[in-house]
Amino acid sequence: MIEFLVHLDEQLFIFLNSHHWEWFDPIVDQSTKTITWVPLFAFLIYKIYKYDPKNSWWVFGGVALTILLADQATSTLMKPYFERLRPCHDPRWDGLIHTYGRCGGLYGFASSHAANTFGMTTFLNFKMKGKLKGFGWLYLYAFFVSYTRIYLGVHYPLDLLVGALVGVLAAWISWFLIVIVKREIVKNLLR
Repeated sequence: MIEFLVHLDEQLFIFLNSHHWEWFDPIVDQSTKTITWVPLFAFLIYKIYKYDPKNSWWVFGGVALTILLADQATSTLMKPYFERLRPCHDPRWDGLIHTYGRCGGLYGFASSHAANTFGMTTFLNFKMKGKLKGFGWLYLYAFFVSYTRIYLGVHYPLDLLVGALVGVLAAWISWFLIVIVKREIVKNLLR
């Protein structure tokens, strides 16, 4: 069963990776870098802080905790444990796949980019639901950043799917911890 899933994953990767355009390569490469998204992050920080300056630090702390959990789960635990080569490091694909820029670390399961972007997006949607509108569109950002990893030849689709699920789980854990910690602090202040 696992071999069948891996085979499907590789075939889907080959299909998706084969659809590329030279003029689009530098745009996609730049889109995968954190610095490119600083204006978006600054806008989100501004909107969240403006909405509720007193409690915005809980949101920022929750996002930081989510990214810490997601990144450590994928980079420190999963990649060294599963040792699944990135497509760009796999000699079977030499000359068959499209790559652009650097390949990254040796292993790619699960994607930290997917975990971090889906984690941040999910946490913000949990925390800001009913308070600020429009956070749902961040899932497009997370999906686009994740897709760039296939386009650049550095991740298989399942690397991204599992990374996204790790991010969602990290967001849920962070949200749950923040709710409990906040409740305990308020309880202690009211004693």
